[in-house]
Amino acid sequence: MRSHCISKKIAHGGRINAAQVLFPNAPAPWIDLSTGVNPCAYPIPEIVPQAWSRLPDDEAFSSIEDAARIRYNAPLQTRVVAGAGVQSFIQILPRIFPRRRVGILGFTYAEYALTWGASDSVVEIVDTIEQLYKDFDVGIIVNPNNPDGRLVEKGQIAKLAERFAQRNQQLIIDESFIDFYPQFSAVNLTLLDSVIVLRSFGKTYGLPGLRLGFALCSKHNENLLRQALGPWAVSGPALAIGLKALSDPEWINLAAVQCQQDAGRLDELLKNAGFIAIGGTILYRLVQHKEAQKIFDKLCSHGILVRHFPEKEGWLRFGLPENSKAWTRLTKALEAV
Repeated sequence: MRSHCISKKIAHGGRINAAQVLFPNAPAPWIDLSTGVNPCAYPIPEIVPQAWSRLPDDEAFSSIEDAARIRYNAPLQTRVVAGAGVQSFIQILPRIFPRRRVGILGFTYAEYALTWGASDSVVEIVDTIEQLYKDFDVGIIVNPNNPDGRLVEKGQIAKLAERFAQRNQQLIIDESFIDFYPQFSAVNLTLLDSVIVLRSFGKTYGLPGLRLGFALCSKHNENLLRQALGPWAVSGPALAIGLKALSDPEWINLAAVQCQQDAGRLDELLKNAGFIAIGGTILYRLVQHKEAQKIFDKLCSHGILVRHFPEKEGWLRFGLPENSKAWTRLTKALEAV
């Protein structure tokens, strides 16, 4: 039972401080493999002092939103809204679309069920995309799915979007981990009032602390989102860094190659340690082990935090180690376990 209690306390990724309290004798610094974030972050460019001393103006927002539309290869007429990470949009969507029945393609990121449930919506987790054809007021798809990396083909999403449009219902597609799978993106559907696509900046660019994300949508939905977010939804420094990164195609191409290589190396390491691969993306791997609870604790005792799922006791998710020291520590910890 101790393992179950511990894993619940640090069920979300990135809870290093909580892990340190629970495992005070673990070696420092901790290695955080729990978040599924690119460990090789985009280099922070020089930021002009005015980005800190002034509120960001409209031009700063329009510049980064144009850069995001180009970076994500969205239609010219698509509207882009910048926010403080995808989570900021998840929080406000139930207020913008106060619907009664919400269908979520699961098992997936838990915050969707939590936020819509808190709005008194009736939330149903479904196992297949076909089940979203039921009479839901809102449908939610995370693509690639977090945590198992399931990918839904564009054609399937397009057919579902057409059905939602016919019924004046809302389809939300979370593409937080899709940067390295652009062929699966549904940004071409964002001219429909029935579709909103969410894109994360921090995961691919290794800067989640920047708190930056985007909603791609129709003009109608743009107005609703901006009104709900209010003015200055993103800080000036975040806008400056994000604009530089989104306008750097060479970096993202190199990052894709490096992360793919590291993912293959992690696969081999986990296989040799006795784990069974069950999914993931280029940025993280999902594995299964009958002793997952104990392994989670043991890794924490070595100062290594991975992602545990209280609802799926045999599952563990591993992000990519940052450098050679992290790879060495993970290898030795798995050998000791």
